[in-house]
Amino acid sequence: MTDSQALPPVDVTLDSGPTGAGSIDDFELFYARRALDRFRTRLGREGLLELLAVDIEKGNAFLCRSALASDGGFRAGTTVLTTRGLSSGEFLAWMEKAFAGDEDALLAAHPEHYVMAPGADGAFNVVENIGPHVCAFFMGGWGTDAMAWATDADELLPESEFPHKMSSNLFLADGTVVGRALTQFGDNSDGFTASLTVYVPTAGPQDVLEHHLRHYAVECRNWITAAARSRV
Repeated sequence: MTDSQALPPVDVTLDSGPTGAGSIDDFELFYARRALDRFRTRLGREGLLELLAVDIEKGNAFLCRSALASDGGFRAGTTVLTTRGLSSGEFLAWMEKAFAGDEDALLAAHPEHYVMAPGADGAFNVVENIGPHVCAFFMGGWGTDAMAWATDADELLPESEFPHKMSSNLFLADGTVVGRALTQFGDNSDGFTASLTVYVPTAGPQDVLEHHLRHYAVECRNWITAAARSRV
């Protein structure tokens, strides 16, 4: 079939029926989130880990291979979000409480969050997708005291404009560093800007970086809106 013979695109519109606000996409997202929350709740953390054990083994093997092949080299990508109506201080205060033990709030921010919990040794345990791979890793030394490696990073923004900075190494249970994160927040007249940088091994495929930039956008937007709701 030539381009001139291509079938016209199909478009579906909602003309009547539901009385609440929203599009069909909005309805689908609501039901998808509700179904996901049900499965997470029923399975629990240990059930999810058991269900995903094979995927995690493969995902961590991928991360390890990428890190070893990269010989300590990382490439960076940054997602930038602008928020109006909420200050960075309000958001970061909410985040501090959530990361201290509100796993439900952390999991709810992204469909591919499976575990987000403090570890016994102070590192934060995360099970989530890195690109198409389900991986289990730790964020170590997260916070303002872990900025040493980032002091000469090209992505570091001026302190005067982005005074709230945090960074972390991402590592596997055996200590292999498989990534880094650098987050920077700066207020403006009606809200704040978030600069969210992830560093992935140079030997890994480009789509892993691209998908994590999308991941950042989804999770941080949802955390910001959750922080805003908590003020009521």
